[in-house]
Amino acid sequence: MEKLAEGYSLIEGPVWYPQKGLVFSDVLRGGVFCLGSDGRVSTVFEHRRGIGGMVLHANDGLVVSGRNISFKPFSGSDTVLLLDRDEANNNVGYNDITTDGQGRIYAGSLGSSPVFDDGREPQAGDLYLIELDGSARVVAKDIQLTNGLGFSPDGGTLYHSDSRRQTVFCYSVESDGTLGEKRPFVSPDTGGPDGLVVSEDGAVWVALAGGNGVGVYNADGALQEHVEIPLPMCTSVCFGGQDLKDLYIVSGSDGAGSDTAGAVFRCRTEVAGLPVPVANVALKSGS
Repeated sequence: MEKLAEGYSLIEGPVWYPQKGLVFSDVLRGGVFCLGSDGRVSTVFEHRRGIGGMVLHANDGLVVSGRNISFKPFSGSDTVLLLDRDEANNNVGYNDITTDGQGRIYAGSLGSSPVFDDGREPQAGDLYLIELDGSARVVAKDIQLTNGLGFSPDGGTLYHSDSRRQTVFCYSVESDGTLGEKRPFVSPDTGGPDGLVVSEDGAVWVALAGGNGVGVYNADGALQEHVEIPLPMCTSVCFGGQDLKDLYIVSGSDGAGSDTAGAVFRCRTEVAGLPVPVANVALKSGS
């Protein structure tokens, strides 16, 4: 296990960008950063706080979560709003996001902020699907604290962490993106399920917040192994490298005795991760 970068508050949203390296956010201090193959960290976007999830977009930019779901081009041109929050209906923003094989976006909403004190009692959120034409609809409800999202190798199952319920759930997926009934997949014994990723053998790799690492679960929910990091607040995980066998694990500062202890770790795995498709949703002018 290598520590590649440190000095952050709450790292989230790791994305492998083949041409550049590992892209990640700092939720509390703000900003999006890129860890290059030379080990240097550069700033991709400044300032924006609250980004819990990111995916690459076909139009050379990132789709990011937070107070809304937006497209931010790498060129630095104007941000495009894809899906806004709706505070009057207990939607204060969005956390983790992912894409399906068509490039549609699944985004979990937050009924209340888990990191910024907005004075609200904890509220459940929903799971939205942003269609290729840019329209959006709710495909699942009653997620107490939405977190990691990832698809099985055949695209027929969507895994979804609900951290407040201490459970990763799963849904069957229809061709139009509609989801079936929510079913429990696994409730980890240690730590709360946070970000997750799926490998090509169908195993689900779940970041365990407060659990010092990543739990690896077979497709039947059986625990395969625990990948440990030297910090308790493991927040998310993704595969990278040319062969997608580099496992990147990111963390926050909670429990580390410092508010800038968040770090990026890497180890090699025997199995490759599934590539996460780029988003292809429409970018409507004037959004």
